[in-house]
Amino acid sequence: MTGKALSGREFTGWHMLAGMGAFFGIVIGVNVFLAVSASRTWTGLVVENSYVASQEFNEKERLAKEQAALGWRAVLRYDGGRLQLDIRDRAGQPIDLGRVTVALTRPLGDHEDRTVPLARGDDGVYAAMIELPHGVWNAVSMAPKTPHGAFEQHSRLILR
Repeated sequence: MTGKALSGREFTGWHMLAGMGAFFGIVIGVNVFLAVSASRTWTGLVVENSYVASQEFNEKERLAKEQAALGWRAVLRYDGGRLQLDIRDRAGQPIDLGRVTVALTRPLGDHEDRTVPLARGDDGVYAAMIELPHGVWNAVSMAPKTPHGAFEQHSRLILR
């Protein structure tokens, strides 16, 4: 049997080399594309124990739905060195959450992570003075004991 294909042209080692190069080029190109996409879209979300976090998810979701049904509206802001959480009920009245903290993290890395306790002011707004560098911050506002279970809100702050 000769190295001729049905078209009458000869299939050589160069053809095989080109085919193998094209195959591996496509595989490597797809892997590079997926790796770059993954690194650009990674949120930085990491939990200590994924099993425990998965078990707590349903309870957190139930509490969030209950608080939303009560009309709770929470807004986290940062302006002029003041971090503030304004949380109100359906009637616009401030809600007493008790002890409130905000965990601030960067989307990537953990070198600037911090947890800030907020104090309730006379107007019902929780606030603290803190200097934050420019950039993107993930913020998790938490109050462990409220009249309707634990409160947790995830926000993103973009400081320019």
